[in-house]
Amino acid sequence: MLARIAASQGVRDPRLLAAIRAVARVGFVPRQFAELAELDEPVPIGHHQVTTQPSLVAAMIEALELQGDEVVLEVGTGFGYQTALLARVAAHVWSIERFADLADAARANLGAAGITNADVVVGDGSAGLAEHAPYDAVVVSAAFPTVPQPLADQLVVGGRLVQPMGPGGSEEVVVFGKEPSGLRRVRTVTYARFVRLVGRHGYVE
Repeated sequence: MLARIAASQGVRDPRLLAAIRAVARVGFVPRQFAELAELDEPVPIGHHQVTTQPSLVAAMIEALELQGDEVVLEVGTGFGYQTALLARVAAHVWSIERFADLADAARANLGAAGITNADVVVGDGSAGLAEHAPYDAVVVSAAFPTVPQPLADQLVVGGRLVQPMGPGGSEEVVVFGKEPSGLRRVRTVTYARFVRLVGRHGYVE
């Protein structure tokens, strides 16, 4: 069902569509919302956060143009659904989540799904994860008007970064390419609504 929805929204990457078919989203939402897992809509996960709808997750991952041998940095783990998809189309995923209980839930969900090439770290996503850099791709699941400099710095030249650009609540999801001179805007992926990116290089709570 979700793979058909993603395909209907223009997702064409066969590896990604296979990953969507293989990963049961019901294992990555709170039990009380299990009936919503096969719908293409956000699901509440606590802390005023929601999971991103599957078609949007798929569009953002596809924009990274992963070939399978990349190390990916994900900012905003949530319950781990996007992490699981990334792990199936990349070599390794480092994911940062600022809420410890959500990180614990994501680790449990990923373990139950048999995902072994993803690590979830509690921390400030706006600062990236310098100890494991550089990354071949970065995907940010929270909004800020500019790309935090640490995330740009931790991306390899030739890599791609996808981020919702805006104040939080009305965003343009943009893919950037990294050149020797810095980030270059490639294209708009879609328009969407995201929570704000909170951290030292994002919004301060």
